[in-house]
Amino acid sequence: MVSIFSSLVPVALLIGIGYAVAKWGVVTISGAQDLTRLTFNVLAPALLFHTMSQVHLQELNIAPVALYFVVALSLFFSSIGALGFSRTSTVLGLAGTYSNTTMIGVPLIGLVYGAAGLVFLFTLISVHAIILLTTATVALELSLLKESGHDASLELRGSLSPGVTVLRALKNATLHPVPLPIMGGMIFAHFGWKLPELIDQPVVWVGQAFSPLALMLVGISLYTAIKEQADLSISKKPMHLRRADEHQANTAQPLGVWQVATVLTFVKNLVNPLLVLFIGHWVGIQGLALSVMVLAASMPIGANVFLFSQRYSVCQREITIAVSASTLAAMVSVPFVMWLTQLMN
Repeated sequence: MVSIFSSLVPVALLIGIGYAVAKWGVVTISGAQDLTRLTFNVLAPALLFHTMSQVHLQELNIAPVALYFVVALSLFFSSIGALGFSRTSTVLGLAGTYSNTTMIGVPLIGLVYGAAGLVFLFTLISVHAIILLTTATVALELSLLKESGHDASLELRGSLSPGVTVLRALKNATLHPVPLPIMGGMIFAHFGWKLPELIDQPVVWVGQAFSPLALMLVGISLYTAIKEQADLSISKKPMHLRRADEHQANTAQPLGVWQVATVLTFVKNLVNPLLVLFIGHWVGIQGLALSVMVLAASMPIGANVFLFSQRYSVCQREITIAVSASTLAAMVSVPFVMWLTQLMN
């Protein structure tokens, strides 16, 4: 437990620094957005490419990655089955399975398990978005066709056929700053190519900057999310009017929203990783591979889920709260999952 604690202290400190600089106004919202673009368009690709270019492809183990997606897709389709096929059930199913594997997963697993752990994680990341986001996109587009067929007032159908939708989703998931450098690094590893030293060293330096900056951006995002929720809870009405409709405005509707966000947080932070752990242990997957997959599954809800909720105009408030709650809850749930994994592994 001591090693788990010592591994997570640097992570917590960097997130805390990010939260503090946002609170003190050192970084503005627009500045944080610029830093986010820099992190994911420059720093992350450098780290992904360099790490994957050093691996021995014949030693890659696909079984742990397959286990991860068996659990994720089972949860995803279980949500649709339980709630009925709709935009709502699809987005909620995605929220319960789509991990923040890049912004939080990469720096955390890199600090805890080192380069060997990152190889397993990058193998997962290389197909993470392609599989989950493409599946969700197809399901959402089909649900739009279903809903627009039942309600002529819904202008949701669009002009794209399901086949074109699938191809576009595959294209968008592949031509992306995360899978492209992974595939490029794997090509270099396969042919034994090396970058010239004058180019390779700056790539290494740029990649090393990813983890600390990404974790500080998590802290900045947390502060922004908490501040936005606090601002929403402050009514602009006079005090006597606020008291008059307190039950209707602040109890009846938000409770439903928070209940949904709480369930999503529980499923994503605990149910998902524990299923990966127990099923992996049952089928004989052990060691570092299982530890990385379990930790990746325990990561909080990824921001792409919010983008989907915006794009398809469904559960926007629930997902906004769930992403923030899941990230906050990860401070407790991740150490617990790591401890249990260490105990069983």
